[in-house]
Amino acid sequence: MPTAPPTTTDPSVEAQVFWLRFQKEIAAALIVAIVALIGFTGYRLYANRRDAKAAELLGAARTPQEYQDVIARYSGTPAGASAYLLLAEKQRSEKKFAEANAALRAFIDKYPEHEFLPTAQLMMAANLEALDKNDEALAIYQQVAAKYPNTFSAPLAMISQVPLLKAKGRTEDARRICEEMLTKYRMPGQPAEAGHDDRMETVWAAEAMRHLRSMKPPEQPKLPPAAAAPGVPPMIAAPKPAPAAPPVPPVSGGAPTPQKPR
Repeated sequence: MPTAPPTTTDPSVEAQVFWLRFQKEIAAALIVAIVALIGFTGYRLYANRRDAKAAELLGAARTPQEYQDVIARYSGTPAGASAYLLLAEKQRSEKKFAEANAALRAFIDKYPEHEFLPTAQLMMAANLEALDKNDEALAIYQQVAAKYPNTFSAPLAMISQVPLLKAKGRTEDARRICEEMLTKYRMPGQPAEAGHDDRMETVWAAEAMRHLRSMKPPEQPKLPPAAAAPGVPPMIAAPKPAPAAPPVPPVSGGAPTPQKPR
């Protein structure tokens, strides 16, 4: 009766058998990995070169048209994103506030996770103020302060609300924001923590204090006039003191005393 050949446990032999059985599959996987690595490296080289060209072009841009050229040619690059902000600032300097806000809106829609997103929103709010759209500007300031409380934009958004609220007659809301800033940001003269630079914090606190001083102190509620004490019934009231008698004129000693007639 034939017997099965004994199996070997030699690792080198097993590796050779494995390679002979799956050499085509292994070779195909290696080719795919090499092609992917070459493609990734080439893409990184292309992206780096493209980013460098975009940055170079942005550095030379000075006019709105040149900023728009960077946006059109290098969309998706860091320089392309920055070109939106520089274009909006250039248009704002030319008092083209609506056009500036259109560029900022395009930036916000295209780069919703960009680190300068709150900055773009603050720029939009400032442009809306210039267009006398104070309600829309106030809404954006409130949104930025609430959504980005731990960023540099938060105190700027908070203090920007104060003049708008004061102009609308909402003095108590403006006062509340200033008091909140004084609790969040260091007051001038307070000791700073070791190694902590609080110069910007003192700027916000000082600005909040300046606004507080310009506001009238809150009016105290007027108390109702005290009720008159009930009168005492006449029958049990203490008698009033009798009026004092008029003084008797002194009698002169040298005058004769009149005698009674008989």
